[in-house]
Amino acid sequence: MRKIRTYKEVQHSTGSEILEQVVDQLGQLAARLSTVGTVVAVASGKGGVGKSAITANLAAALAMRGHRVGAVDADLNGPSLGRMLGVSGMSLGDSPDGVEPPQGVQGVRVMSMELLQDAEDTPLGWRAPDFGKFTWRSTLETGVLREFLADVAWGELDFLLVDVPPGTDKIERLLELLPDLDQALLVTTPSESARFVVSKSLRLVQEAGVGVVGLVANMTEHECSQCGHRSSLFESGGAERLAAESGVPLWASIPFDPRLGASTDLGEPLVTKEPDAASSRAILALADRVAAAAQAGANTQ
Repeated sequence: MRKIRTYKEVQHSTGSEILEQVVDQLGQLAARLSTVGTVVAVASGKGGVGKSAITANLAAALAMRGHRVGAVDADLNGPSLGRMLGVSGMSLGDSPDGVEPPQGVQGVRVMSMELLQDAEDTPLGWRAPDFGKFTWRSTLETGVLREFLADVAWGELDFLLVDVPPGTDKIERLLELLPDLDQALLVTTPSESARFVVSKSLRLVQEAGVGVVGLVANMTEHECSQCGHRSSLFESGGAERLAAESGVPLWASIPFDPRLGASTDLGEPLVTKEPDAASSRAILALADRVAAAAQAGANTQ
């Protein structure tokens, strides 16, 4: 397996080398992403909203539309995207151009920490001084995320999705690496607690100047598989209120469907198995919205 470089392995001739290493590696990142049409961050700030399942299904939906798609699992401590896209147990390849990511459902190229771990129950550990490990952790995690983006041979892609773990700090970390991020999708549920947390993430990406931002409401209602009756899972319309207050459009409302989680857990995103399901239709429409925004951006350049 190819050994991904760390900061100390970049060679420079100046004194501290720290600034030069950062500049050099950011240059490598820009060069790598020059072959990627649109980078889309799928984030929330809050856990438990179904963000990874939406990322997996969105990646598959874009690929079903004929786009070349890659997906990065930025959740280093609790990776799940690889499993959802069917690459668990696969090996990373090696080429002169970099690490070759495995291809999962619909040919989606996937990079996840899971692919670097010996067993599925292996917790992530960092090599650091015994005292004050927490002071190193953020730098190390940022370095790994940069390597996932820059040292992987993504090739020509139309879309690269980044599944961002919970926490506004994780969103900020990605924005530091990708200050010109193309699109950000913020996933929420209709609950008031979700609206409260996601509003902070929304303000963060707005202040960072991300040009295209859309809200995605997940688990909006439940549709009975027998009679088709729909009932709300949450009393509050937090997603709609957040959209109205911020002026950021609600790009998708995805109904709750147990099959969405069950099939995605098996590495078979529901959009590929049952594209006519209500949740699948909503995600396919979201994929069309993402693609349309990317095309509009390309036309203005």
